[in-house]
Amino acid sequence: MGKKVIPGRRKKYNLLFMTLPFMIIVLLFNYVPIFGWIYSVFDYIPGVSVFDCDFVGLDFFRLIFKDANVVRTLKNTFIFAVIGIVLTPLPMFFAILLNEIKCGPVRRVVQTFTTLPNFISWVIIFSLAFSLFATDGVVTTLIARITGSEVNSILSSGESVYWFQTALGIWKSLGWSSIIYLAAIAGIDQEQYEAARVDGAGYVQCALHVTLPALMETYVVLFILQIGNFLNTGYEQYMLFKNALTANNIEVLDLYTYRIGLENMDYSYGVAISILKSIVSITLVVLANMVAKKIRGNTVI
Repeated sequence: MGKKVIPGRRKKYNLLFMTLPFMIIVLLFNYVPIFGWIYSVFDYIPGVSVFDCDFVGLDFFRLIFKDANVVRTLKNTFIFAVIGIVLTPLPMFFAILLNEIKCGPVRRVVQTFTTLPNFISWVIIFSLAFSLFATDGVVTTLIARITGSEVNSILSSGESVYWFQTALGIWKSLGWSSIIYLAAIAGIDQEQYEAARVDGAGYVQCALHVTLPALMETYVVLFILQIGNFLNTGYEQYMLFKNALTANNIEVLDLYTYRIGLENMDYSYGVAISILKSIVSITLVVLANMVAKKIRGNTVI
C-alpha cells in the first residue's frame, strides 16, 4: 500500500493545533497581565476592588514628572544601559576568539566555564563578592597588606558602582551571550575560509574579513533588541548589592518601581511608572527598526 498523503489544508490545521499551547501560554502570561494597567488610573487600596476606588485619571502619570527619584533612577538606568550597549560587541569578539581555539577539548572547557556563571543565582554571586570584596574580604585584606594602608570596600563605594556592577554582569553573561554568535559562525560557508587562506590570509585576516562581516547581521538584530531593553536593566542584581552608601547610584528604575509598588504598596504609582517604561521601550524598538531599515534596506522585527 502506498503512503497516505495528508491534504495541504489538514497539514495547515495540524500546525495550528501544535502552536496552540504556546499561544495559550503567551496569552495568559504576556497579555492577560496587561489588564493590570487599569490600576494606574485608580487610587487603588489593597483589599478593595479597583472599581470601588477613586478614579484619578492621569494624576499618577503627572506625578512621575515631578518625582525627583524618578529622575535619579532614570539617570542610573541610562548610565548602566549605555555602558551595556557600548559593550554589546564583547560576546561577538569572544565567540570569534573561542572559535579560533583549534584544540577541541580546550575550547569546550573554556566555553563551559564561561557559560556556567549564567546559571548562578545573583544571591550566590553576592555572597561570593561579599566574601572577596567586603571590608574584611579576601581581596580587600590582601590589597591592604600589600599596600600597607587601609582599603575601603568596593561594595560600599558609590563611585565604583557603575563599572563594578557592569563587570559582574559581563562575567555572568559573556559565555552565554556568545552562544548565538558561535551558532552563526558554524553556519558560515567553509569555502570562504579556504578561499581566504589560498589568498594568503592568516587567522586574524580570516576573522576580520570573513567571520566578522558574516556576524554583522546577527549583531544588528541583537543590538536592536538591546536598545528595546534600554530601560529593562532588571533589579535583582542591584537590589542585592544596594546599601546605604551606594543607594543613590545603584538604584535603577526597575528597582525603584519594585520598591514603590511592593514595598511601599503604592501599586497605582508603580503601575504608572511601568506603563511609561513600556511605552519608551516600544518607541525605542520602533525607532531602531526604522534606522535599521534605512541602513540595511529591510527591517529586523
